[in-house]
Amino acid sequence: MKRIYSVSVENRSGVLSKVAGLFARRCFNIDSLAVGETDNPDVSCMTIVSSGDKRTLEQIEKQLNKKLDIIKVKTFEEQQSVSRELMLVKVKYNKGNRKDILEICEIMKAQIVDMSKNNLIIQVCDEPQKTEMFIKLLAGISIVEVARTGTLALQKCSENEA
Repeated sequence: MKRIYSVSVENRSGVLSKVAGLFARRCFNIDSLAVGETDNPDVSCMTIVSSGDKRTLEQIEKQLNKKLDIIKVKTFEEQQSVSRELMLVKVKYNKGNRKDILEICEIMKAQIVDMSKNNLIIQVCDEPQKTEMFIKLLAGISIVEVARTGTLALQKCSENEA
């Protein structure tokens, strides 16, 4: 079972270390972690994706809420959110696989953002499951390097919001 934690924290040094330490000490797993400033430069948003059983996921939320540097913790399931991940993939190409790469890019709405005589860098910005699928589709092609952000997520809009 996976859960997304959207954690508003004070934007100062050491906060990320404290949160990561909490996960490490309690042997909680972090599947994905992304941190960035919000519209308020004094506040950062940590998007943490973690997996475990129901009890573990509840413990994570309780422990996060105990930390002094944490302003607010929102939790939600994957289906309750809009989530995206950015990925850059460098692949080696040749005349034999170029057409296949271009077709995969078109189908997955990926963009070629750089190229040389033998390599392409492809950008994908999509749901985490689709970035995984993109890697599987390119598995038969020579992947040179992959760089990925963590998952970014916001809870879906509701009609009750002001």
